[in-house]
Amino acid sequence: MNQKTDRMKELVKILNEASYAYYAKDEEIMSNFEYDKLYDELESLEQELGVVLAGSPTVRVGYEAVAELPKEKHAQPMLSLAKTKDREELAAFLLDKKGLLSWKLDGLTVVLEYENHKLQKAITRGNGEVGEIVTNNASVFRNVPLQIPFAGKVILRGEAVICYSDFEEINKKITDAKEQYKNPRNLCSGTVRQLNNEVTAKRNVRFYAFSLVEAEGEDAATRKEQFEFMKNQGFEVVEYREVTAQTMAENVEYFAKKVADYDIPSDGLVLLFDDIAYGKSLGRTAKFPRDAIAFKWQDEVCETILKEIEWSPSRTGLINPVAIFEPVELEGTTVSRASVHNISVMRSLKLGIGDRIKVYKANMIIPQIAENITQSDTVEIPQVCPVCGHETFIEAVNDVQSLYCKNELCPVKKLKALTLFVSRDALNMEGLSEATLEKFVQAGFVKDYTDLFHLERYRDEIVSMEGFGEKSYENLIASVEKARNTTLPRLLYGLGIEGIGVAMAKQICRDFSYDANRLVNATQEEVSAVEGFGEVLATSFCAFFKEPSMRELWDALLDELHLEQVELQGNNEAVMGKTFVVTGSLNLFQDRSAFKEYIEGYGGKVAGSVSAKTECLINNDTTSTSSKNKKARELGVSILSEEEFLKQYGLTLS
Repeated sequence: MNQKTDRMKELVKILNEASYAYYAKDEEIMSNFEYDKLYDELESLEQELGVVLAGSPTVRVGYEAVAELPKEKHAQPMLSLAKTKDREELAAFLLDKKGLLSWKLDGLTVVLEYENHKLQKAITRGNGEVGEIVTNNASVFRNVPLQIPFAGKVILRGEAVICYSDFEEINKKITDAKEQYKNPRNLCSGTVRQLNNEVTAKRNVRFYAFSLVEAEGEDAATRKEQFEFMKNQGFEVVEYREVTAQTMAENVEYFAKKVADYDIPSDGLVLLFDDIAYGKSLGRTAKFPRDAIAFKWQDEVCETILKEIEWSPSRTGLINPVAIFEPVELEGTTVSRASVHNISVMRSLKLGIGDRIKVYKANMIIPQIAENITQSDTVEIPQVCPVCGHETFIEAVNDVQSLYCKNELCPVKKLKALTLFVSRDALNMEGLSEATLEKFVQAGFVKDYTDLFHLERYRDEIVSMEGFGEKSYENLIASVEKARNTTLPRLLYGLGIEGIGVAMAKQICRDFSYDANRLVNATQEEVSAVEGFGEVLATSFCAFFKEPSMRELWDALLDELHLEQVELQGNNEAVMGKTFVVTGSLNLFQDRSAFKEYIEGYGGKVAGSVSAKTECLINNDTTSTSSKNKKARELGVSILSEEEFLKQYGLTLS
């Protein structure tokens, strides 16, 4: 009994950590396969022992809403659904009734509210009881009607998603593989909860309705009638099929064949009784309604033999392990390789060449290792980089161990450094994609950053390259020449100094009055005094410029570039050098970036969190109970609206 109770406690902790990472932080720390396996084990133990621990995921719903967005309680609680992977159990659920079988889409559930024909409010699912208000973002979803024919109050639920095709296009524009988004679901969740709906609009979020909560004065008898009502109002609804217990198998098979090529992310199906009154008469459990059930794809698992581990270097120096195994048929395709993700995962699987392993496709798409039967644990971690032959090292970040190449001159790292240097937030050289840079490096045109400014030396060779021509060459040279006029923060960020991102580059340049000479000769004590810089980051920054080769490169780049002078908007001693925090929605400024630039123009700084150094917190909802407002009150930091801020500091909008 004690051992089983201890195991339950362990499972509750593991599953809750995974759920929090997945729902609140948009991170995936374990596969769906592994989560479901542990969830089923916990549920089985609870049934066996008759004990349900406080905080168990079997009685909790969803994630906690983050503090950055206003919150609101749902008119009706949003419950999770009971689930099954058994097709016969799915058919038996219907008894002799008619049902609707539809996709279970994998995005972020959103509730839309309309009144007087117009969209009034959009709220995320949140924790099922309280969600986040995202009306501003929902108004720019690709297919959400802002006005509908129906004049009365309408509340409906649906899934906000980013299609696979759009997801791939978004990632193509991100040259650093380490910075690319992991999956459409995580990207969609973060996008819908953005504070700037301009970002949301660019990411092609779509909304598919799956439930009508209320339609004032309408009294539909069936779910199908509700779906038809929503379609008549201009909504796209999830694809559904009418089913009975007898036709369940063929309809599940219809969706199963379609899912592999389906552009909309889906992690299963939903079955609900078509007869609304009958469904309501069944009531609900503490967590689940009894009128619907979710069907999760039964992952097809195949046993095979591990042939080798391929170590695949990335452009960041990260070396990823990839399992190569004897080919097997999974979900209609032949697969022979699967990512092992990192050293921690590899060690947990105890992999060895020749081991018998079980593989599956997560959500019927991505090959994964489900289990290692043999567990010989004999795979050796390479001591040298497979690209350059230099020594490797293991680094742990948040308890996750990964393998890296130590060689700063590794060709893969060199390509990554050049890619960062020409990226949008750095020198912004259009036309120099990673693929093009790789060709130029291999051809010997580019050995370091300064060579990028002298590509005219290789005009004939570039024009004759595949994919190039006279016009492409001219556009490239024009872009390079334009990039010669840049700013000190852009140059600093482009050098790829460890820990110096876009914001930190701007911060330190402001503190040193955009004086390049002062900046590179700064002492560690001076750099440590810059807000956001600690001893470690200051040491890294100063060490970079103490390196003779780096100073030589810096001087060479200054000869190639014209650094624009940054002028402050005015001399305002009340703002100069002070730190401000901006949160919540804005009325006077287009977005936070615009407000941040405005404050920085007067010599102020904008931080992301409230501290004892904060001059004031700017939040139009001065009475809210958000975490930042609470922190400000605890520290005695004043909370001002935009208008109050401008008035108190003697500022005006031109």
